[in-house]
Amino acid sequence: MKRRRSPPVARLPAVEVRSARRRKPSSTRWLSRQLNDPYVAEARRLGYRSRAAFKLIELDERFRLLRPGQRVVDLGCAPGGWTQVAVARAGSRGIVVGLDVTETAPLPGATLLTADIRDQATLAAILAALGGLADVVLSDMAPAATGHAATDHLRIVALAEDAFAAALEILKPGGAFVAKVFQGGAQGALLAALKRDFAELRHAKPSSSRAESAETYVVATGFRSGRSAPRFPASFSGELPGV
Repeated sequence: MKRRRSPPVARLPAVEVRSARRRKPSSTRWLSRQLNDPYVAEARRLGYRSRAAFKLIELDERFRLLRPGQRVVDLGCAPGGWTQVAVARAGSRGIVVGLDVTETAPLPGATLLTADIRDQATLAAILAALGGLADVVLSDMAPAATGHAATDHLRIVALAEDAFAAALEILKPGGAFVAKVFQGGAQGALLAALKRDFAELRHAKPSSSRAESAETYVVATGFRSGRSAPRFPASFSGELPGV
């Protein structure tokens, strides 16, 4: 199967967005960013549901995570950009399951579940849809931003830990795990657990990530099956308000 490479993205002429009487300044800034983001335009041209698709394409090109015939789980899949890439790269022999607490529009080639990854019944539903353990577990989950950097950091780390805890239950030996985190020191317990349970741990920030974003990705490969408990500190148990 021919792999679609991350395309060179040309810079388009800047679009000026004028403020409107009923539009909040934050909404004007968001609209300006969207209209002037070349990845947004390229995603629309190629039929991807979000610009985030290019992040997974870049990660896969660098680390060779996705192959034909694999079982792949995409956590926090809405609106479906990463799931689209996973379906294309797993091919007709592969099985892709996407999960989100928000309902995701149907996507050919994928089974989409609306559920919370922290519920034990959800893990059983994922395994049933896969028909076995996953080769790759992906997580691009992110909480709604509060605007308070420290709070946002803690919340995204909590979600990454939830994804890792799920991966321990559904990932096959030798499998791979990818999760979004924010740059900072609070994910130390997560990194220690990943180093314990995977043969190799690497970090990456795709060029398609916005320059001003603190997001980065952990890429763990060579899962050492043991189904060990995550053993995170209580303050990072995923029980933060609003997560």
